[in-house]
Amino acid sequence: MAGCVGIPQWCFSQVKGTLEDEIHDEDIISCMEFDHDGELLATGDKSGRVVIFQRDPQSKTHKPPRGEYNVYSTFQSHTARFDSLKSLDIEAKINKIRWLKRKNAAHFLLSTNDKTVKLWKVSERDKREVGFNTREDSGVLRDYSSITSLKVPRWAPMRLTVNACPRRKFRNAHVYHINSISVNSDQETFLSADDLRINLWHLEVNDKSFNIVDIKPSNMEELTEVITAAEFHPSECNLFVYSSSKGTIRLCDMRQAALCDNHAKMFEGPEDPSRSFFSEIISSISDVKFSNSGRYMISRDYLSVNVWDMNMESRPIETYQVHDYLRTNLCSLYENDYIFDKFECCWNGNDTHIMTGSYNNFFRVFDRESKKDVTLEASPDIAKPKTILKPRKVSSQTRRKKDEIAVDCLDYNKKILHTAWHPHENTIAVAATNQLYIFHEKDF
Repeated sequence: MAGCVGIPQWCFSQVKGTLEDEIHDEDIISCMEFDHDGELLATGDKSGRVVIFQRDPQSKTHKPPRGEYNVYSTFQSHTARFDSLKSLDIEAKINKIRWLKRKNAAHFLLSTNDKTVKLWKVSERDKREVGFNTREDSGVLRDYSSITSLKVPRWAPMRLTVNACPRRKFRNAHVYHINSISVNSDQETFLSADDLRINLWHLEVNDKSFNIVDIKPSNMEELTEVITAAEFHPSECNLFVYSSSKGTIRLCDMRQAALCDNHAKMFEGPEDPSRSFFSEIISSISDVKFSNSGRYMISRDYLSVNVWDMNMESRPIETYQVHDYLRTNLCSLYENDYIFDKFECCWNGNDTHIMTGSYNNFFRVFDRESKKDVTLEASPDIAKPKTILKPRKVSSQTRRKKDEIAVDCLDYNKKILHTAWHPHENTIAVAATNQLYIFHEKDF
């Protein structure tokens, strides 16, 4: 991968979505995911739609490759409905999208809202059958008495179409809202997690699942934590981790027992010496991701990103502050519910860089080797081809430099919760509310 030494300089490539000031709630991007070779990028939104973008062929041949994607397919994955048995409104919002590794010409992906996981098949069609005996090519049936000869149907070229069809629905297994899905390395099973339980599914069986983690106490008044994220190990099909609202990560081995309530390892950092009312809230882990090598994990809490070594449980080996300048504003953030925002994080293809989002449409990139970092902004002002992103700085001081922005001037309604890094190149995608920004490495 190019640009592995130090932090790459990023250029604007594309923005998808309207740049209007008025934002419709149903257009807000709620998740995003590159497929395993980076040829496709899928996004889900609050209205239940999935939009798949395909890599522009010409952008791949450019040196370095440019991040240019075109709309490939759009379909309605989930719809809002009312559960009359529980008197509960179920939103259409797509919580997570996960790609399966490609085995043939078709693509497969999993998408989930609060209650139902769906397996989708996305395939191309550029030929159609013609030359039928009993009906016209339009489908109209012929008069059998007029058929005097036998014809052999054949394939004829047609305009390329992309079809998305649901293959299976996995439902009725979660009482609480699904917050995570993860495909196993065996490409045969996947897990789905809600606040208190994690279920294991087989992709070919949609009417039953196995409960592998259950932290629900017999008395709900004794509940002290909830599950916030879960993920399978990238190569060991028996291992998975799940994080909690108390800032812990538990590693489970499915070879030990059918029910993984007893974890194999628990990763927990030292307690904050300056503990306050907000300590437990900001220590809640909103996302956890294995490195591509499987040796490390990253976890995102409200203020920081931690890197964990799978062989050391006592403390993270690296900690990166995302927006520590907000520490003095926690009371205001709590009163306005911003403190409960769930930011995601991601690795680059060779585990040397980490990316995560912040407020004011800022996102942060950390270089693990040089320990350098940069703050960048996804803004309509830079939505011009080959525009180089300039580093941004936030100051909590009364007197600040000309190019710095004051903490009190940050727009907390503009936030980047979802980020994705191309698996093999320095091409990144960030979701800024209803807009998808794609950036590529600067062409020197």
